[in-house]
Amino acid sequence: MRIDLSSAPGNPERPNEDWLSASIPASGGGGVLVALDGVTPPRGGTGCGHGVPWFVARLGGRLTELSGSRRDMTLDRILAEAIRSTADAHRDTCDLSHVRTPQATVVMARWDAEYVEHLVLSDSVLLLGAPDGAVTAVLDDRLDRVPAEVLRSVAATDALRNADAAGAFYTAAADPAVAVRAVTGRTPRARVTALAALTDGASRWTDTFGAGDWADCLAVLRKEGAEALIDRVRVLESATAEGDARVRSKRHDDASAAYAEL
Repeated sequence: MRIDLSSAPGNPERPNEDWLSASIPASGGGGVLVALDGVTPPRGGTGCGHGVPWFVARLGGRLTELSGSRRDMTLDRILAEAIRSTADAHRDTCDLSHVRTPQATVVMARWDAEYVEHLVLSDSVLLLGAPDGAVTAVLDDRLDRVPAEVLRSVAATDALRNADAAGAFYTAAADPAVAVRAVTGRTPRARVTALAALTDGASRWTDTFGAGDWADCLAVLRKEGAEALIDRVRVLESATAEGDARVRSKRHDDASAAYAEL
């Protein structure tokens, strides 16, 4: 088994709001990957004094712990419990009802001798590589379906954020109930030879710049490593003009990639 992780801030003068972890149990034969992409808030605050990096470290640590120690719990139940315990850690000091309370996208993968389980919430990506070379991208595309004119307005976007409304999209914030919105599933272990978790800063190589398809992306991770994929993204970002619509409001985004060869 080989596991490779890399993460880089979009701006070296700002903290990296992504979070990655990998865990392999002492008994061997299985493992866990977790990737979070903290949501950068607009000006105006979040109702929380701790900040996004604090939140993703708390949430990510809890997700990793529970995924490895509670094999009896499904990944959506683990996400719900991790959100609840993270919220409890600052419920008494922060306004968790704020629409921009610290939050993150989530990718989780857990495997043992029989199955590979997955969970994806919001616009990070999980890739599953099969023995025949086929690659399946597990996506939660609800944010992609929000009209561009809505995304240009902070207020209009926030009206759909974790809302009980048509056209809404979801992130892990303070409400454990959001866990049921995640894209989940499991695949027989024999049908998965490799997997990768990508925050949207790393998945840009395929879904924004079109430098290759998902199979090509997984091949870069396998042959060159996670850091090399991020380096390729940085080259493409630097070649874009200021204001290029493909990169929205961030020319350089935090980028993280985790690759596991089973």
